[in-house]
Amino acid sequence: MRKIEEPAVGVLDVGSFSARLVVVPVDGSPRDPVLNHQTRLRLDRELDDRGRLSDRGTAAVTAAVAAGMTTAYRHGVSDIYPLATSSIRDAANAADVVRHVAGETGVELRFLSGRCEAELTYLATRRWYGAGAGPLLVLDIGGGTVELAAGRGDQATFARSLPLGARSMTRDWLPGERVSAKQVKALRTHALDVVTTTLGAADVVDPLVVGCSKVLQQLARLAGARPSRCRELRLDDLRSWIPRLADLPPSKRAKLPGISRSRAHQALAGAIVAEALLTVAGGKVAICPWSTRDGLLLTLQDKAREKAGNKVVAA
Repeated sequence: MRKIEEPAVGVLDVGSFSARLVVVPVDGSPRDPVLNHQTRLRLDRELDDRGRLSDRGTAAVTAAVAAGMTTAYRHGVSDIYPLATSSIRDAANAADVVRHVAGETGVELRFLSGRCEAELTYLATRRWYGAGAGPLLVLDIGGGTVELAAGRGDQATFARSLPLGARSMTRDWLPGERVSAKQVKALRTHALDVVTTTLGAADVVDPLVVGCSKVLQQLARLAGARPSRCRELRLDDLRSWIPRLADLPPSKRAKLPGISRSRAHQALAGAIVAEALLTVAGGKVAICPWSTRDGLLLTLQDKAREKAGNKVVAA
C-alpha cells in the first residue's frame, strides 16, 4: 500500500449516511484529495423514540471509525480530525456513543457547534469563490440543523444554526409514508417564520447567495433536470416540486432525478426548508461543492503551515 510521503491532513466525517475520510496535502487543495475512503451508514434508522442511538448504530459507527482511521494510518497519515455531525451530536446518548467508540478504537469523536459549522462553511465558500465574489450569504441544510453565514471578507460576520434540518423536520412534522396538505402547510409556515426572523440579522447588501449541502445539490438536480442546469436552484422551479414530492411515498421519490434512495424520505422536508430560505434570500441560490468538511480541511492546512513556519523561524 502506497504511503503518502508529503505532509497531509485529513478529516473523518461521520454523518448519518456515511463515514468519509478525506486526506489532502498540507500544500494542496481539498479539490484534489490524495486519499478518499467511505463507509456506508444509516444512522437515521437507528434512533429510537427517545432519540437514542441504538446498540447496532453505535456498533456501526465504531466499525466505520476503525475502518477510516486504519486506512489513514496504513497510508502514513496520522493528523486526522474525527468529526461527528448532528446525527451523533444530537443523540440523547451521544456521550455514551463517544465513550464506546473511544474505548474500542482509541479515537475520540469530536463535535463542532452549529455556529462553528456555519463559520467553516462560509470559509470554504469564500475560498471557492474568492474575494472577487463580493459579499456572500451561505446556506447549508443538514440533517439536524441549517447553518447560515454571511460576510464580506475572509471570515463570516454573521453565523447562525437553526433546528430546521431535513431529517429532524421529517421526524417532527412529516412522519409516516404519506403526508397531508395540512402537515405540509404547517411546516412551510414554521420554516418561513424561523428563517425570516433569523436572516433579518444578516447585515450584508446584495450578497451572492450560495448553497452548500447535499440537500440543496439534490434539489438543484431535481428542479433543473439536466446536470448542466444544476449549478443553481431557483425558487419557482423548487416550489413547483413541493406538491409533487408530497404526493409521493419515499420509495417513488427515490426514482426522481437527483434524489438518492437514502435521502428520499427527507426530500420533502428539505425542499420546504429550502423554499423558506430562497423566499427570504432573493429567489435563487448558486450551488457550491464545498461545505463544512472542506472548511475544516482548509483550517487544518492553515494550522499545519503556520506550525511548520514557526519551526523554521525557531530553528
